[in-house]
Amino acid sequence: MKKLFAYITMFGFPLVAGYGQETVYDVILRNGTIFDGSGKPGIVGDVALNGDKIVATGKWDNIRGKTEIDATGLAIAPGFINMLSWATESLIHDGRSQSDIRQGVTLEVFGEGWSMGPLSEAMKKESEEQQGDIKYKIEWTTLGEYLEYLVKRGISTNVASFVGTTTVRIHVLGYEDRVPTAQELTRMEELVRQAMEEGALGVGSSLIYAPAFYAKTPELIELCKVASESGGLYISHMRSEGNRLLEAVDELIAISREAKINAEIYHLKAAGQSNWKKIDDVIRKVEKARSEGLKITADMYTYTAGATGLDASMPPWVQEGGIKERRKRLQDSQIRKRVHKEMTMPTDAWENLYLGAGSPKNVLLAGFKSDSLKYLTGKTLAEVAVMRGKSPEETAMDLVIDDNSRVETVYFLMSEENVKKQIKLPWVSFGSDAESSAPEGVFLKSNPHPRAFGNFARLLGKYVRDEKIIPLEEAIRKLTTLPAANLKIKNRGALIPGYYADVVVFDPNKIADHATFEKPHQYSIGMVHVFVNGVQVLKNGEHSGAKPGQVVRGPGWKQK
Repeated sequence: MKKLFAYITMFGFPLVAGYGQETVYDVILRNGTIFDGSGKPGIVGDVALNGDKIVATGKWDNIRGKTEIDATGLAIAPGFINMLSWATESLIHDGRSQSDIRQGVTLEVFGEGWSMGPLSEAMKKESEEQQGDIKYKIEWTTLGEYLEYLVKRGISTNVASFVGTTTVRIHVLGYEDRVPTAQELTRMEELVRQAMEEGALGVGSSLIYAPAFYAKTPELIELCKVASESGGLYISHMRSEGNRLLEAVDELIAISREAKINAEIYHLKAAGQSNWKKIDDVIRKVEKARSEGLKITADMYTYTAGATGLDASMPPWVQEGGIKERRKRLQDSQIRKRVHKEMTMPTDAWENLYLGAGSPKNVLLAGFKSDSLKYLTGKTLAEVAVMRGKSPEETAMDLVIDDNSRVETVYFLMSEENVKKQIKLPWVSFGSDAESSAPEGVFLKSNPHPRAFGNFARLLGKYVRDEKIIPLEEAIRKLTTLPAANLKIKNRGALIPGYYADVVVFDPNKIADHATFEKPHQYSIGMVHVFVNGVQVLKNGEHSGAKPGQVVRGPGWKQK
């Protein structure tokens, strides 16, 4: 029986409909199991979209949609937030964001230490010289201009970014290993403030890599104080995820306390078998800080291997001055002997992922800049060392020299037990730490970590449905409202009338990742429909070609 005046949806929001009238909306998703992002169990009902907004959730029979989609047996949820995306270049080449859209990602968040602005002219020149398979002209200077550049070109996902401390440091200090002068620090603070006013979400760092490695804690605190002025977040690839993991957590908490800023740990992990047991102490430290009133959170990816460069196998001192200086040093026989020794010697002074992996057999070569070396893609460092008749350490140095790059590399470092333990933590969200790719064209010239194609589907399939590590409603909360709240994003991340219509529809019985380390270029399955700002980007599992993505700005944004 129809209601006479107002039908109150199950979430408490009114849908106005007069007696005998029929209300028409752009899109109605019918009879799906609605997970609003709160962590509550799903309830069968309908979701109505009009323009770029969600207008109603509930169950009714006196409205219709210009487009109606039967979601019977499917889950309806807010669009997923990728807390750590490296789609900064892949979106320039292909704005469709295929591998992420097909997993339900509607917001890509950039800025792990390096951000795409602010750039000096020298940084632009160097960045263009160092480009790999994807070539593009840098037509922006500031971080805000870069984000607008993506939207102007056309992208299917929304985008947001932190301002990187590495970028700011290079802008002012170059690649020098020293403390900034008072005047230089002031200039760095000005760059952070400008980025915050342009909509940066906060400050991001990646402290195991040169030149970020050279930044001392007081420098980071001062930059974070600027971001804190407008409510920004400090998010960090900490100074160690291995031998000095606990000390690195202490540093992050100290920065949070001193700068009065919320803080998040990028890709939470205990790297290296000897460090796996430390994860319980990490959890205790974070939860103690949270109990004291600090807002400390983390994100993670759903794999036991990380991916970075061969430079993470070499000491930071050899990298001072940038790629050209590193390459020059590695051709010096005496320096090579020292580097070889330090690569094989356990230390707490820097993060040695070569030793963390336990064996060169656990170091997988994933991407080269030079066409002449691409035949080595997919081979382990141990295999290439045998092919070349040299030690793995010598081979690593030679590859960095020959490719004139850091050489994209996968390191097997973590334990499956810890991955499951972290997934259960209520303050942990998820990020791919990867580009958004496609099994075609230029993307086939390298092998991404399979997380580029499977990180989110793997959570919902392997860990939620198959292994029941957490319930589906909790996984959706950790993909939506949790990261949205941590980022202080307004009107996104939940199925609430008035919020932007970033909505996904998937089959919880079928969603699964297919990408492997051997064959990473394989889409996940089970995502049926995806809407970004009310526009359907994925329809019956296929990309529509639509590119309605927008810039999502942080709390310090000042509209010009």
